[in-house]
Amino acid sequence: MNLQEILKAVKRIEITTSHLAEDLFAGEYKSVFKGKGMEFAEVRPYEPGDDVRTIDWNVTARMGNPFVKRYTEERELTVALLVDASSSLDFGTAGRFKASLAAEACAVLAFAAVGNNDRVGLVVFDEDVRRFIPPRKGRRHVLRVVREVLGAEAQGAGTGLGGALEYACRVFRRRAVLFVISDFLAEGFERPLRIANGKHDVIALVVSDPWEHELPRSGLLCLEDAETGAVSVVDSGSAGLRRTYAAKARSRRGRLEAAFHSAGVDYVDIHTNQPYVQPLMRFFKKRATRLKRTG
Repeated sequence: MNLQEILKAVKRIEITTSHLAEDLFAGEYKSVFKGKGMEFAEVRPYEPGDDVRTIDWNVTARMGNPFVKRYTEERELTVALLVDASSSLDFGTAGRFKASLAAEACAVLAFAAVGNNDRVGLVVFDEDVRRFIPPRKGRRHVLRVVREVLGAEAQGAGTGLGGALEYACRVFRRRAVLFVISDFLAEGFERPLRIANGKHDVIALVVSDPWEHELPRSGLLCLEDAETGAVSVVDSGSAGLRRTYAAKARSRRGRLEAAFHSAGVDYVDIHTNQPYVQPLMRFFKKRATRLKRTG
């Protein structure tokens, strides 16, 4: 995209996603993500049943009666967006590329965050980390984040997801909600994912296209690997080839789900041929319900 195209796309995404964030996600967002800690609110006289560990001994000594510290949850969060800009995102058979879907999902999450007075930071990566924007608040900052995502172009072959996760752990020093928006067509990210989820609250948004799951029956197809440049011609009219392709896709998906489960990471699937609002809303509601059950 040139600059003019990027600015037009930013405006379109702002109009679409800001309303979604305000109308659909506001209430769920607040209930899903806990604050990053507890902050001191006040002291009050001790009452039977209070935890003795909360006694403020300095105030107790001055007043001659026991007083306890009262804390409230810190509501302000840092939302970190880790966005895949590798060449494999420049693919789509259902009217849009995976990259544009990733950009819109990124925008709606960012608008939901700033609408809740949280800070938003960004890491864009392909083979290596290409862009880092420190966390800040405000609508203008979100628009900058969206511009950076839309303007990102892959500069290398492959997807360095593991390295990007390690980088995010270094630059986001305090606990954050870390959304990883990627097609996860990468290798060797399992250990960095576990480590990242130990430090942050990691949520994966898995972006995919229907052709990545099943080949249509469309005769001879010329397929090019966007990251390696390898080209192959296949006969999609072959039922056996389509079954083999689908089986490999299921196997790859199984390994990905196993990696998420092992790391304790929640994930959401979004597809180029389907609206992304419903999967995100289901995730928010499911997570809010789970948090209520666990206290």
